[in-house]
Amino acid sequence: MTESQQVWIQEARKGNELAAYNLYESYSKAMYNTLIRMVRDEEGAKDLLQEAFIKAFKNLGNLTNDLAFAGWLKQIVVNTGLEYARKKKYVFEDIDEQHDDFEEDEPISDVDVGSIHAAVKELPDGCRTVLSLYIFEGYKHSEIAEELGITESTSKTQYRHAKKLLKEKLTNVYEGY
Repeated sequence: MTESQQVWIQEARKGNELAAYNLYESYSKAMYNTLIRMVRDEEGAKDLLQEAFIKAFKNLGNLTNDLAFAGWLKQIVVNTGLEYARKKKYVFEDIDEQHDDFEEDEPISDVDVGSIHAAVKELPDGCRTVLSLYIFEGYKHSEIAEELGITESTSKTQYRHAKKLLKEKLTNVYEGY
């Protein structure tokens, strides 16, 4: 965190709109990327981003350690995305694991980030949400299960299914070259 960002936090806490805007500009791209991985819809992610920042600025007085701002904000963003997923009632299917032949240690090489991002956006809602929370946000399956109101087994199954679908999508993209 820069000194400027620390000052912006202190000033935003006092109601300084320019400081709040500067914080938004500093963190919005990273927070948007978190939301787009979770909800796939660009307009929905933009709306959720605004909602998350409004929550953050309203609760900035509750932040006791300014150096923890980025993590605190990210948690608000993730929780806002989770609330959206619960309202949309994403479908989390228990998939028959006997038919899941995905090799855990089988790497996909030479894949660019843009292809991965596009493939993640195409995943079914349940798979995409679990994958995003597990890989990108560092949640454990038990935490994902609790947040989404599903079983830990369903979280693990959705994660494996997401990886299998990603592998298929990315393999199809690169076989075309």
